[in-house]
Amino acid sequence: MPTRASIAATLLLAALAPAAAHHGWGSYDARNPVTVEGKIVTSKYENPHVTLTVEGNDKVWTLTLAPTSRMLNRGALKEMVAPGNTISAVGYPSTVNADEMRAERITVDGKTVEMR
Repeated sequence: MPTRASIAATLLLAALAPAAAHHGWGSYDARNPVTVEGKIVTSKYENPHVTLTVEGNDKVWTLTLAPTSRMLNRGALKEMVAPGNTISAVGYPSTVNADEMRAERITVDGKTVEMR
């Protein structure tokens, strides 16, 4: 039979799991912003952050955008970041993965949305 301590430890670990899955922003180089422009290849409109792959001029980029709630609040609906659309994103490159960036601002069809 489980003890109170083991039940408490299990509940604590379950409560911390979402926080462990979320990453910090320290692995992005805010001193060297980049702009990625191109066609959206894939789009995952889900939490913790919307994620796109974009065929840029130099390579295929992974763009980390805002959480879905912030996207919705700012008018960036799922259709805006759908595959096939052309996007321009300004943000910070990852210091860990050379093909990834954290987007601060996106523009699609003349509409600009701030991510942060």
